[in-house]
Amino acid sequence: MVEKKATEHEKDVAEKKTTKHESKIPKDIKCKVQDCGNGCGGAFYFLGFIGALVYYLSTAPTFWDGFLGFFKAIFWPAFLVHGLLIFLGA
Repeated sequence: MVEKKATEHEKDVAEKKTTKHESKIPKDIKCKVQDCGNGCGGAFYFLGFIGALVYYLSTAPTFWDGFLGFFKAIFWPAFLVHGLLIFLGA
């Protein structure tokens, strides 16, 4: 059997095929990947925001109370922690 020697052109083509999809970022640069968990906290906050918004808007007798209720709905965790700290006597 006769073995075929690869020409320089074939070697270049083979090398380009293997490096075709490699990143163009230099190898000495390291990217830091942040683990954000599974995202459950954002969903909990969003559901809490919707619930607080419905509550504050449904109990607002005037437009401006509803306007204030919108901001209370955004910052409801701060009110929760503040109430908890008062309850604990801190």
